[in-house]
Amino acid sequence: MKTARNAFAVLLLAMPWLACAQDGMSMSGHEHHRPSTPAKPAKKPAGNAKDAHGAHDMHDMPGMQPADAHTDHAQAQDHAGHDMPMDMSMPAQPPLPPNDHVPPPPPQHQPAPMAPEHMVEMMQMDDLAKRGMWLFDRLERTRGVGGDYATAWEAEGWWGSDTNRVWLRTEGERGAEGTEDARAEVLWGHAFSTFWDWQLGVRHDFGHGPDRQWLAFGVQGLAPYWFETQATFYAGPQGRTALRLETSYDLRFTQRLILQPKLELNVYGKDDPRRGIRSGLSNAEAGLRLRYEFSRRFAPYVGVDHTRRFGESTSFPRRETAWVAGIRLWF
Repeated sequence: MKTARNAFAVLLLAMPWLACAQDGMSMSGHEHHRPSTPAKPAKKPAGNAKDAHGAHDMHDMPGMQPADAHTDHAQAQDHAGHDMPMDMSMPAQPPLPPNDHVPPPPPQHQPAPMAPEHMVEMMQMDDLAKRGMWLFDRLERTRGVGGDYATAWEAEGWWGSDTNRVWLRTEGERGAEGTEDARAEVLWGHAFSTFWDWQLGVRHDFGHGPDRQWLAFGVQGLAPYWFETQATFYAGPQGRTALRLETSYDLRFTQRLILQPKLELNVYGKDDPRRGIRSGLSNAEAGLRLRYEFSRRFAPYVGVDHTRRFGESTSFPRRETAWVAGIRLWF
């Protein structure tokens, strides 16, 4: 009996310890069934982003919290992309053109009416300015097949605007006996089309024989296929009349090497024996010159020139061929 009472007493003393041990075992065995503390939700976008993603506010609804921290982290990554609308709210830059040229903005105000002279001055176009040019188309030394040397020239210049100009033209030849045949013209030109000018003026012939004066009227310009063309009719005292035709063409082998064929015809209405002129086709001159343009203003050349004279003239040979070498100058 004594042993039983001692065992019962020990059992009574051990019961509190057993109870504590059981509680500890139950807590360690069922801890994973306790729901974990929900992670802090991702930061919500401010302003309109909240409205735009109102559907994502379901995270605030009871029972819609993520089950664990991993799910919350995954959703946080998914929502990271939804922060982009905040950056895309910035104004988009238009793409630049290939040459990076940004055109100026269009005018915001209608310009006030102004005179053409004022507009030219304001826009600095200066289309009405007076300009001038002088061209030695031929300044050459010739050597005939008979060994005779001579100096020949042909030049023209103008001063004025694009519409109205004053022209000066001269042509001649000077040999061992002085100036043999030469002419000078002063003309007023008016553009009547894009490539053509009317011309009206006077002409003076000098050199061999007596001087002659003429009234001149003609056209000058570019014929189709870029033929430089002049056609001038002359009328002088004592019923003299004349017609001069000239055309030339620039055949470009390169941008600098140019072959220029040229043809000139002179027709007279009556004989003038003192100047070696006959009525009808008096003379024809054909030339071929090859020039090299170091610039548009300076170009040396070589070539050949052939002249055919008609009628009974004792002053000049009926046929004459000469080699030429010279320069073409432009001021």
